[in-house]
Amino acid sequence: MAFLKTIFIILLVYYLFKILVKMFAPKIFGYAARKTQEHFSEKFGDFAQQGYGQAQTDQAGEVIIDKKPSRKNSSNKKVGDYIDFEEID
Repeated sequence: MAFLKTIFIILLVYYLFKILVKMFAPKIFGYAARKTQEHFSEKFGDFAQQGYGQAQTDQAGEVIIDKKPSRKNSSNKKVGDYIDFEEID
């Protein structure tokens, strides 16, 4: 009899857990999504506004050229000698 009682309690807890997850999972995921959106808007919100703000402050007909700093490539691309192998049957 104790075995059946234990199985009944396990099934009851399982189904109760399933019901609670169905009720609270959308709220938990919604909360996590809002927090993630706030985090990204804090980190990247001002970055996106900088690009749009710069375009508005430029005058019509003005040309701005941004150049990348030149990097001198000091590494030697030669790795080693080439060896031609032939297949032996």
